[in-house]
Amino acid sequence: MKLTIFAATGGIGRRILDQAVAAGHEVTAVVRDPAKVPHNVRTFTADLSAPDPAVLESAVAGADAVLSGLGPRSRAEAGVTAAGTRAIVEAMRATGVRRIVVVSAAPVGTVASPGRPNPPRHDPGDGFFMRHLFSPVIGAVLREHYADLALMEELLRDSGLDWTVVRPPRLTDKPLTGTYRTAYGRNIRGGALVSRADVAHYMLHALDDPTSIGQTVGIAR
Repeated sequence: MKLTIFAATGGIGRRILDQAVAAGHEVTAVVRDPAKVPHNVRTFTADLSAPDPAVLESAVAGADAVLSGLGPRSRAEAGVTAAGTRAIVEAMRATGVRRIVVVSAAPVGTVASPGRPNPPRHDPGDGFFMRHLFSPVIGAVLREHYADLALMEELLRDSGLDWTVVRPPRLTDKPLTGTYRTAYGRNIRGGALVSRADVAHYMLHALDDPTSIGQTVGIAR
Protein backbone atom coordinates (compact mmCIF):
# COMPACT_ATOMS: atom_id res chain seq x y z
CA MET A 1 0.00 0.00 0.00
CA LYS A 2 1.19 3.53 -0.75
CA LEU A 3 1.03 5.58 2.45
CA THR A 4 1.74 9.22 3.23
CA ILE A 5 2.52 9.84 6.91
CA PHE A 6 2.35 13.34 8.37
CA ALA A 7 4.41 14.25 11.44
CA ALA A 8 6.35 11.07 10.75
CA THR A 9 9.08 11.76 13.31
CA GLY A 10 6.74 12.59 16.21
CA GLY A 11 5.78 10.33 19.09
CA ILE A 12 3.11 8.36 17.24
CA GLY A 13 4.16 9.25 13.69
CA ARG A 14 7.58 7.67 14.19
CA ARG A 15 5.93 4.41 15.30
CA ILE A 16 3.61 4.48 12.30
CA LEU A 17 6.61 5.04 10.03
CA ASP A 18 8.63 2.21 11.57
CA GLN A 19 5.76 -0.27 11.44
CA ALA A 20 4.70 0.72 7.92
CA VAL A 21 8.23 0.26 6.58
CA ALA A 22 8.59 -3.07 8.40
CA ALA A 23 5.31 -4.25 6.85
CA GLY A 24 6.59 -3.46 3.37
CA HIS A 25 4.39 -0.47 2.58
CA GLU A 26 5.61 2.19 0.13
CA VAL A 27 5.96 5.17 2.45
CA THR A 28 6.19 8.92 2.01
CA ALA A 29 7.09 10.91 5.14
CA VAL A 30 6.12 14.55 5.67
CA VAL A 31 8.20 16.19 8.42
CA ARG A 32 9.71 19.45 9.57
CA ASP A 33 13.25 18.08 9.72
CA PRO A 34 14.08 15.42 7.10
CA ALA A 35 17.36 14.64 8.89
CA LYS A 36 15.27 12.94 11.60
CA VAL A 37 13.67 10.44 9.21
CA PRO A 38 15.30 7.13 10.16
CA HIS A 39 14.53 5.22 6.98
CA ASN A 40 15.43 5.57 3.34
CA VAL A 41 11.95 6.70 2.35
CA ARG A 42 10.56 9.43 0.12
CA THR A 43 10.45 12.57 2.26
CA PHE A 44 8.86 16.01 2.00
CA THR A 45 9.69 18.94 4.26
CA ALA A 46 6.69 20.93 5.50
CA ASP A 47 5.77 23.09 8.47
CA LEU A 48 2.08 22.38 8.94
CA SER A 49 1.56 25.59 10.89
CA ALA A 50 2.11 27.41 7.57
CA PRO A 51 2.14 24.74 4.84
CA ASP A 52 2.81 25.14 1.14
CA PRO A 53 -0.22 23.61 -0.66
CA ALA A 54 1.90 22.51 -3.61
CA VAL A 55 4.24 20.54 -1.33
CA LEU A 56 1.36 18.78 0.39
CA GLU A 57 -0.31 17.92 -2.90
CA SER A 58 2.93 16.41 -4.16
CA ALA A 59 3.28 14.45 -0.91
CA VAL A 60 -0.18 12.86 -1.05
CA ALA A 61 -0.59 12.45 -4.82
CA GLY A 62 -0.96 8.77 -5.71
CA ALA A 63 -1.29 7.61 -2.09
CA ASP A 64 -3.77 4.89 -1.14
CA ALA A 65 -4.14 6.46 2.29
CA VAL A 66 -2.89 9.22 4.58
CA LEU A 67 -2.03 8.82 8.27
CA SER A 68 -1.44 11.75 10.60
CA GLY A 69 0.25 11.84 13.98
CA LEU A 70 0.05 15.63 13.97
CA GLY A 71 -0.24 17.39 17.32
CA PRO A 72 1.23 20.37 19.17
CA ARG A 73 4.56 19.81 20.88
CA SER A 74 3.83 22.56 23.41
CA ARG A 75 0.95 24.79 24.52
CA ALA A 76 2.39 27.54 22.32
CA GLU A 77 1.63 25.38 19.27
CA ALA A 78 -2.08 24.98 20.08
CA GLY A 79 -3.96 25.35 16.80
CA VAL A 80 -1.44 23.57 14.60
CA THR A 81 -3.46 20.35 14.46
CA ALA A 82 -6.61 21.88 13.01
CA ALA A 83 -4.69 24.19 10.67
CA GLY A 84 -2.45 21.40 9.46
CA THR A 85 -5.33 18.96 9.02
CA ARG A 86 -7.27 21.54 7.02
CA ALA A 87 -4.30 21.81 4.67
CA ILE A 88 -4.01 18.01 4.44
CA VAL A 89 -7.71 17.70 3.59
CA GLU A 90 -7.38 20.32 0.87
CA ALA A 91 -4.39 18.50 -0.61
CA MET A 92 -6.29 15.21 -0.56
CA ARG A 93 -9.29 16.75 -2.28
CA ALA A 94 -7.04 18.29 -4.92
CA THR A 95 -5.39 14.95 -5.67
CA GLY A 96 -8.36 12.62 -5.27
CA VAL A 97 -7.02 10.73 -2.24
CA ARG A 98 -9.86 9.72 0.10
CA ARG A 99 -8.67 7.61 3.06
CA ILE A 100 -7.25 9.27 6.17
CA VAL A 101 -6.62 8.05 9.72
CA VAL A 102 -5.62 10.55 12.40
CA VAL A 103 -4.87 10.55 16.11
CA SER A 104 -6.85 12.70 18.54
CA ALA A 105 -7.34 12.19 22.32
CA ALA A 106 -9.80 10.46 24.64
CA PRO A 107 -11.29 13.60 26.26
CA VAL A 108 -12.23 15.25 22.94
CA GLY A 109 -15.67 13.67 22.72
CA THR A 110 -16.87 16.07 25.43
CA VAL A 111 -15.20 19.20 23.98
CA ALA A 112 -17.25 21.77 22.08
CA SER A 113 -16.42 22.98 18.58
CA PRO A 114 -18.15 25.58 16.35
CA GLY A 115 -20.28 22.96 14.60
CA ARG A 116 -20.85 20.96 17.79
CA PRO A 117 -21.46 23.55 20.52
CA ASN A 118 -23.25 21.19 22.94
CA PRO A 119 -21.29 17.92 23.13
CA PRO A 120 -22.19 15.23 25.69
CA ARG A 121 -21.14 16.13 29.23
CA HIS A 122 -19.58 12.69 29.69
CA ASP A 123 -18.17 10.11 27.33
CA PRO A 124 -20.23 6.90 27.58
CA GLY A 125 -17.08 4.83 28.11
CA ASP A 126 -15.75 6.84 31.05
CA GLY A 127 -16.08 5.52 34.58
CA PHE A 128 -16.44 7.53 37.79
CA PHE A 129 -12.74 8.42 38.12
CA MET A 130 -12.44 9.63 34.52
CA ARG A 131 -15.70 11.61 34.63
CA HIS A 132 -15.31 13.36 37.95
CA LEU A 133 -11.59 13.57 38.68
CA PHE A 134 -9.18 12.98 35.81
CA SER A 135 -11.02 14.51 32.83
CA PRO A 136 -11.99 17.83 34.51
CA VAL A 137 -8.43 18.44 35.72
CA ILE A 138 -6.75 17.50 32.45
CA GLY A 139 -9.40 19.36 30.45
CA ALA A 140 -8.69 22.55 32.36
CA VAL A 141 -4.93 22.26 31.93
CA LEU A 142 -5.05 21.33 28.24
CA ARG A 143 -8.15 23.29 27.21
CA GLU A 144 -6.56 24.89 24.13
CA HIS A 145 -5.03 21.59 23.03
CA TYR A 146 -8.34 19.74 23.17
CA ALA A 147 -10.20 22.60 21.47
CA ASP A 148 -7.69 22.30 18.63
CA LEU A 149 -8.33 18.56 18.36
CA ALA A 150 -12.11 19.05 18.49
CA LEU A 151 -11.89 21.48 15.58
CA MET A 152 -9.69 19.00 13.70
CA GLU A 153 -12.32 16.29 14.16
CA GLU A 154 -15.02 18.67 12.93
CA LEU A 155 -13.00 19.44 9.80
CA LEU A 156 -12.77 15.72 9.07
CA ARG A 157 -16.50 15.13 9.67
CA ASP A 158 -17.26 17.85 7.14
CA SER A 159 -14.55 16.85 4.66
CA GLY A 160 -16.39 14.24 2.62
CA LEU A 161 -13.32 12.00 2.98
CA ASP A 162 -13.16 8.44 4.33
CA TRP A 163 -11.85 9.35 7.78
CA THR A 164 -11.14 7.56 11.04
CA VAL A 165 -10.26 9.39 14.27
CA VAL A 166 -8.40 7.44 16.96
CA ARG A 167 -8.77 8.69 20.55
CA PRO A 168 -6.17 7.29 22.97
CA PRO A 169 -5.93 8.15 26.68
CA ARG A 170 -2.55 8.75 28.33
CA LEU A 171 0.25 7.63 26.02
CA THR A 172 3.31 5.64 27.03
CA ASP A 173 6.54 4.65 25.29
CA LYS A 174 6.19 0.96 26.07
CA PRO A 175 6.83 -1.48 23.20
CA LEU A 176 4.28 -2.78 20.75
CA THR A 177 2.05 -5.52 22.17
CA GLY A 178 -0.79 -5.70 19.66
CA THR A 179 -3.00 -6.31 22.69
CA TYR A 180 -5.44 -3.47 23.24
CA ARG A 181 -9.16 -2.75 23.26
CA THR A 182 -11.07 -0.55 20.82
CA ALA A 183 -14.63 0.75 20.66
CA TYR A 184 -16.50 2.91 18.19
CA GLY A 185 -17.94 6.17 19.46
CA ARG A 186 -16.74 5.91 23.06
CA ASN A 187 -13.72 5.62 25.28
CA ILE A 188 -12.62 2.35 26.88
CA ARG A 189 -14.00 1.69 30.38
CA GLY A 190 -11.08 1.44 32.77
CA GLY A 191 -8.59 2.16 30.00
CA ALA A 192 -6.22 4.83 31.28
CA LEU A 193 -3.09 3.97 29.26
CA VAL A 194 -1.95 2.79 25.85
CA SER A 195 1.44 2.78 24.16
CA ARG A 196 2.21 4.95 21.17
CA ALA A 197 3.34 1.81 19.37
CA ASP A 198 -0.05 0.14 19.89
CA VAL A 199 -1.89 3.26 18.68
CA ALA A 200 0.26 3.21 15.54
CA HIS A 201 -0.49 -0.49 15.11
CA TYR A 202 -4.24 0.12 15.24
CA MET A 203 -4.05 3.10 12.86
CA LEU A 204 -2.39 0.91 10.24
CA HIS A 205 -4.88 -1.89 10.91
CA ALA A 206 -7.80 0.51 10.44
CA LEU A 207 -6.79 1.09 6.84
CA ASP A 208 -8.00 -2.41 6.02
CA ASP A 209 -11.20 -2.13 8.08
CA PRO A 210 -14.03 -0.40 6.19
CA THR A 211 -16.22 -0.42 9.31
CA SER A 212 -13.87 2.15 10.86
CA ILE A 213 -14.66 4.75 8.19
CA GLY A 214 -16.55 7.70 9.61
CA GLN A 215 -15.87 6.56 13.18
CA THR A 216 -14.18 7.91 16.28
CA VAL A 217 -12.40 5.00 17.94
CA GLY A 218 -11.48 4.72 21.61
CA ILE A 219 -8.37 2.67 22.25
CA ALA A 220 -6.67 1.54 25.49
CA ARG A 221 -5.03 -1.44 27.16
